[in-house]
Amino acid sequence: MAELIKLYEENPSEKEIKRIAKVLKDGGLVIYPTDTVYGLGCDINNTKALEKIARLKGVKLEKANFSFVCKDLSNLSEYVAQLDSATFKILKRNLPGPYTFILPGNNNLPSVFKKKKTVGIRVPDNKIAQMLVQHLGNPIISTSIKDDDDVVEYTTDPELIAEKWDKLVDVVIDAGYGDNIASTVIDLTQPEPELIRQGKGSANI
Repeated sequence: MAELIKLYEENPSEKEIKRIAKVLKDGGLVIYPTDTVYGLGCDINNTKALEKIARLKGVKLEKANFSFVCKDLSNLSEYVAQLDSATFKILKRNLPGPYTFILPGNNNLPSVFKKKKTVGIRVPDNKIAQMLVQHLGNPIISTSIKDDDDVVEYTTDPELIAEKWDKLVDVVIDAGYGDNIASTVIDLTQPEPELIRQGKGSANI
């Protein structure tokens, strides 16, 4: 049974955030708010939790394109190869924000992602997500909560999310209605930025 925990983005309870971070640290799966759609996340360093998310999404873990959700740009050097100043300026200008930036990975990627040459980085403009990463002490591996509905791609009501994912995750954070537009995905591994998916963020970066 998933625990539904109510948090307010303007002033999230630090005590509850610490408790949820411990759930992540212990290998739990958490559904949490971002500045776009609700995300399903786990601790980047917990292989069993990563495997669980891959199973839920029906993908092979080694090939999964999950995002690394970071608190700010200071996390980047741990997992991303050295960036040129033009790329760093784009990141600084647009993060935190509704973007996933594809960047070249480095040798410090968790063992399950060792074969990946690139990594998708997110720094959501959402206090709950940022505090969660801060208290966890490392990035959260994350993927969007998709809906089976043909019309509505993403579920925005946390109570409906909790109902649907009740037996699959450990915690659902209720921070009110989420957005139904995902992040904009931009590949920064080429000489010129390439738009992969238009979402909430402007493609004009």
